[in-house]
Formats: sequence, structure tokens, C-alpha cells
Amino acid sequence: MNAHERRSVRLRLALAVTGALAMLFPVYWMVVTALSSPAELQQSALRLWPSSINWANFSGPWGKFPYADWFVNSVVIAVLAVVLTVVVNLMAGYAFAKLRFPGRNVLFLLIISTLMVPVQVVMVPQFHLVVDFGLLGSDWGVILPRLAEAFGLFMARQFMMAVPDELLEAAQVDGSAQWRTFTRVVLPLCRPLVAVLVIFTFMWRWNEFAWPLIVLKEPESYTLQVGLLFLKNQYGQDYGALMAMSLVSMIPMLVVFTLFQRHFVEGMARSGIK
Repeated sequence: MNAHERRSVRLRLALAVTGALAMLFPVYWMVVTALSSPAELQQSALRLWPSSINWANFSGPWGKFPYADWFVNSVVIAVLAVVLTVVVNLMAGYAFAKLRFPGRNVLFLLIISTLMVPVQVVMVPQFHLVVDFGLLGSDWGVILPRLAEAFGLFMARQFMMAVPDELLEAAQVDGSAQWRTFTRVVLPLCRPLVAVLVIFTFMWRWNEFAWPLIVLKEPESYTLQVGLLFLKNQYGQDYGALMAMSLVSMIPMLVVFTLFQRHFVEGMARSGIK
């Protein structure tokens, strides 16, 4: 490696480190705010770390509100939504990628075109459906209306189109039915795709606010994001408590990404998403 190449590597490394620090600084400042006392936050002097850690920012809101119930509700809704949505997207992606049926391309284009429709536009008909099926106020009323995601279906189709048809034909020659071919041949090759779908679906469902606010009626059944609205109204000037609870709400997302990040980049690349 010559001198020019070494300078280029150092420059790219410096830019990468600078970008990483710029993106991580808001999270770091959230941690600092969550651990600071109200009096310290009102001081004009800039402190990069609190002089004393104030754990009351965590224990105070947790004791006054059903924060544990909101946390569990969010986990249940997000996990069920991830499992069902990923299964639906995988099966639909396989059908659009490898099966031949009339109107396949037209139907796929119609489904993809729903990505251009704002979510707020379909909330009213979705709400009527939830009421008609008697799901208002239940977790299933939050989960079922968005069980299939057009974006996830698109990613699944693009990924599975790269699976060689020869593998499927060899399985069929051996007498394998379509379901067995899908579960035994295609799915084992789709681990990167599953990782991407899990991360994105969990992120969308975990951070969803408007739809749970509309469907869920009792405060005890609220999700964490809806519950944070109550904390904002109660602790509007107590930024330490707000940041503390917001910090706790980030933990599940970090756990999910850590578990699946190994296959995340490969799944994005092989799905054709740049």
C-alpha cells in the first residue's frame, strides 16, 4: 500500500468515525439527561456528564404509571405482529417469485402501489373493520389490520427471485410438494431476509403511535409509545424523567437489532434495496 492509499484509508476512517460520533451523540445526550437531576438540567453551564446520578428519573414515572403494563403490551403486540407478518410476507413473496398464476404481475403492482397511499388515508376504513369484527380495545385490533406489509412482500419477492429455479425443480422431481419445497428448500436460504423483515417489522410496530391510540381504549392496555404521551403531559418540564423512560423504550429495539444484525446487511443487499 503506497502513501496515497494510506492517506485515503485514514481519511475514510476519520469520516466514518466522525459520522458515527455525530449519530451517537443524541443518544449519549439522552443518557446524560436521563441521569441528571432537575436542578442540574436547569443550570446554564454545559456538563458532559452529571455530577451525581439521579435514579429517581427512572423509579418516579415507573411507580406512578402502569409503565410495566405498557411495556409488556408493546412487547406482546410487537412480537405477535413480527411472527405473523413475517410468515405472511415470506409465503406471499414465494408465491409471487416462484409460482405462476393468472394476473400475478398485475396483482403485485397493485399491492406495491399501496406504498404510495398515506397510512392516515386508510385509518378510517380500518377502524370500521375493527369495530365490525368486535376487535376495538383489543391487541388483535392493533395487529390484524396491518398483518401484511407491501414493503416486506416486495423484499421477500426480490430475495426469492434470486433462488435458483433448478433447486425447486430438483425438489419437485424428488416428489416434494410446494409446501415442502418452500419449508425445506427455500426457507433455509432466507435467513438474511428473515433478519431484515424481523428488524423492520419490529421497529415499525414498536414505534407505532397513532393506530394503537385509536384502537386501544383502557389506559392499562396502552402500548409504550402511547403511554409516553401521558408521561409528557405529567412530566412536561421534567426532561430527566422523559428521557429516562424514552431510553428504556429503546432497549428492545437495540436487543432485536443486536440479535439479527449479523444477517441484516446481506439481506438488504440480496433483496435489491440500496
